[in-house]
Amino acid sequence: MLYTEKVMDHFEHPRNVGEIGNADGVGQVGNPKCGDIMKMYLKIDDGVITDVKFKTFGCGSAIATSSMATELIKGKPIEEAMTLTNAAVAEALDGLPAYKMHCSVLAEEAIKAALADYYRRQGRPVPESLRLPCEDGEHGSCCSCH
Repeated sequence: MLYTEKVMDHFEHPRNVGEIGNADGVGQVGNPKCGDIMKMYLKIDDGVITDVKFKTFGCGSAIATSSMATELIKGKPIEEAMTLTNAAVAEALDGLPAYKMHCSVLAEEAIKAALADYYRRQGRPVPESLRLPCEDGEHGSCCSCH
C-alpha cells in the first residue's frame, strides 16, 4: 500500500512540532530499539487542551501520526482527548499500511502518557483509561518506561 495523500502531507508539513516549556503534561513513549520515540507536550486551561506540541524521532508514519493526533485533540476537552484511539488517528489519515499501524498506537499512547502526567501534576488520580499496559508491568516491544 502506498501512503495516502494525508499521510504524506502530515509527514512533509507536520503540524504542532516543538515543545512547550511550561507544559501542563508531558508524555514520552517508544524505544530507540524499535526506532520510534514520541514526546507530547500539553497546555491545558479550564479542562481544555489549548496547545499541544510534539517531537518525534522515527519514520514518516510516526511523524504523520504524531502530527494528526495533535490536530485531533487541540482545542478539545480533556475527556474527549482521553477517548482518542489509534484507529481514529489512522482513519483521519485515510489509512496506514498494516505494518505501520504501531505508529498510530504510539501516537495514542503518547497522548495518554501526557494526560496521565497532567493528572499526576494536579495531584489527582490517573483515570484507568489513561493507564498504559507498561504501568501494570506488561511491557510492550516499544516501551520506554524504565
